[in-house]
Amino acid sequence: MTHNTPLSPRPRPLHALADGRRRLMTVAQLRAHGVSAAETNEQCRPGGPWQQVLPNVVLLHAGPPTGEERLHAVLLYAGRDRSSGTPPGAGAGRTASVPVQPGAEHAPVPACAEAVITGLAALALHGFAAAPPLPSLDVIDVLVPRLRRLRTTGCARIVRTAALPTAVEVTGVPVAPVARALADAVAEPADPGTVRELLREAVRDGHCEPAAVVRELNRARLLSRPHVVDAVDSLVAEGRALAEQRLYRMVREHALPEPVWNVGLRLPGGPHLGGVDAFWPEQAVAVELDTRVHREQEDDAARAEHARKREHLERLGITVVHLTPRKLRACPEHQAAVVRTALMAAGDREPAAYVVVLPR
Repeated sequence: MTHNTPLSPRPRPLHALADGRRRLMTVAQLRAHGVSAAETNEQCRPGGPWQQVLPNVVLLHAGPPTGEERLHAVLLYAGRDRSSGTPPGAGAGRTASVPVQPGAEHAPVPACAEAVITGLAALALHGFAAAPPLPSLDVIDVLVPRLRRLRTTGCARIVRTAALPTAVEVTGVPVAPVARALADAVAEPADPGTVRELLREAVRDGHCEPAAVVRELNRARLLSRPHVVDAVDSLVAEGRALAEQRLYRMVREHALPEPVWNVGLRLPGGPHLGGVDAFWPEQAVAVELDTRVHREQEDDAARAEHARKREHLERLGITVVHLTPRKLRACPEHQAAVVRTALMAAGDREPAAYVVVLPR
């Protein structure tokens, strides 16, 4: 042996592996620690100290796996970080049960992930009260690229996709964004009440806006399914009510003049011009909330009609301020400044046409 001959790594005792904080390892990781396939099989024999929970994934204790261990076993089975060899979510088992604050922003996971947790397990990690807790889930859905050669087995249900979504890191685990997780969760036949509550919680607790949810449901071709249709109607109504509440709060908290709320406009003796959510008659400024959701069956004519209404009002000298629920939630002070600017600029414009204001 010469100076340049590398020394073989000294294998760690089996009990030292089992006593470590990482209680899940792949067969390849065990081999890197000096544990042969024969030794692994011996440790995983019936009644032995270890167990194989998924193909090539070994749990280094004999008791039943916890919810967090099953979650990380699925990630070890389905993919790993090619850049570092570290399985997604490694080292996060101690914190995966920490609830996530609704609406909190999570850091995007680097594009290493070959596997992303989705469905009910992802919603549980996002902090959904309506989602079952991790230990009670029979299967954990995991997104993988369509060409990956993996099969559903044990507690791992493989969900194939043409392109993985940009995952967010929740307590160290790569998780699908809420809208995508919801679409994958309701893709399977489910109790309509549960589906409705999941969708409502997504909007009510500020996880995402209705339009994002409907966009994902549309992409997954789920909007025609009976257990989804009614839930989407409730979702849209919930989102509309929340957006109106945020608009009322914005006007009052930022000391804007009180408008007339939720009115219809028409020309004297002429046609109806459409409804607006708030209107300041003296300044001829209207606020319109865009709470539309683009369903598959919505046609171009409906969108064109909405644009024509706005253009008609502006030709009459009425300034239309367009607000979205997302902007009202994320930066109400900026939206209040936009409305205030429109009100202050009214004196510099030509007088608007006289319109009749009617309650809606």
